[in-house]
Amino acid sequence: MEPAQGNPRISCSGPELPLIHAGLARRAPCLSLQWDPDAIFGNYKCDDTPFTSLVKIKKSRLRQQDRTIHESGSKIRGKEMLKRGLKHLSRVSDVLFRKLRVERDITIFPDDVFLTSYPRSGNTWTRFLIGNLVHQNDEVTFLSVERLVPDMYKHSDRVLRNLPRPRTMKSHECFDPRYRKVIYIVRDPRDVAVSNYHWELKLRSVKEGYPIDEFVPRWMAPQFWPRIGSWGDHVSSWLATRQGHEGFLLLRYEDLKNNPQQELARVAEFLGIEATPERLARAVELSSAENMRKLESKESGKWVATTLTRQDKPFVRNATSGGWKTVLPEKTVAHIETHWGHLMRDLGYELATPGLDPTAESSHQEK
Repeated sequence: MEPAQGNPRISCSGPELPLIHAGLARRAPCLSLQWDPDAIFGNYKCDDTPFTSLVKIKKSRLRQQDRTIHESGSKIRGKEMLKRGLKHLSRVSDVLFRKLRVERDITIFPDDVFLTSYPRSGNTWTRFLIGNLVHQNDEVTFLSVERLVPDMYKHSDRVLRNLPRPRTMKSHECFDPRYRKVIYIVRDPRDVAVSNYHWELKLRSVKEGYPIDEFVPRWMAPQFWPRIGSWGDHVSSWLATRQGHEGFLLLRYEDLKNNPQQELARVAEFLGIEATPERLARAVELSSAENMRKLESKESGKWVATTLTRQDKPFVRNATSGGWKTVLPEKTVAHIETHWGHLMRDLGYELATPGLDPTAESSHQEK
């Protein structure tokens, strides 16, 4: 697979293992998942000198640790700790790399609530809303939200297991039958496309000025989130299996924007919380885009999701619906609606392409 344009890269070969080096996200190959230093690092072929030095340091430390563990008679336990450490590195780099390997290995409890969505559909804003609704005695910030409504990709399984139950966690997973209770957030894919474009700019995955009409087909392919599929794949996986079932709450981002207290009241009922109008209003006010921008300006460099990204581009952007109308070219809108028009119509999104029959297009694509 070709790397997305604009990403920093080193010339390597072999399977990929995410690592973080000198404050920059890198992808490094490993030829084996055996926990022997030579098996992990011995066959690297990279032309990046600082990275090569890192590999040598890692090899030396692994050998020294392995030797110490062996002498203490706890070699097996030590190797397991190393395995968990490297596994955690892979988890932490998820959003930057989109190479999710262990997310389905986490421990799941029957009373877990998963806040699930396709990326850039309003998940973080909803985490703030729920955090401020449930945890009235805690200040919800970009740093504290990782404890109150954690992102399952940013923490080790041990940390997640030790959280107070019932847990409410962020997820970008497609349908998973183990999820007993799901709050699924859906957003107009035309706005999701624009938001993902700016997110990839922030990640440096595409260069500044890259044409959005060239980006969108790549995003739909999907080249940027290959494991979880396209917006249509993701939404269909949940609606086809859970819509109308007990334990599944569908939230439209647009409804949250138009009437946040009413939609948050639905969330409160789903969570078994008796929320007064005052409690709902407080949560909405504290989770406003304006307040989140103020918090982001203070914490962007420290928050795990944005610390390695461009600091000149905000995470919380316009926080509106319908912005695609002034951004996307007509041919791009038609491309999106041709592929997903039937699903958009079912979700209540009005199509803008004249004469488009989403039912016919859907039947044609299935063939």
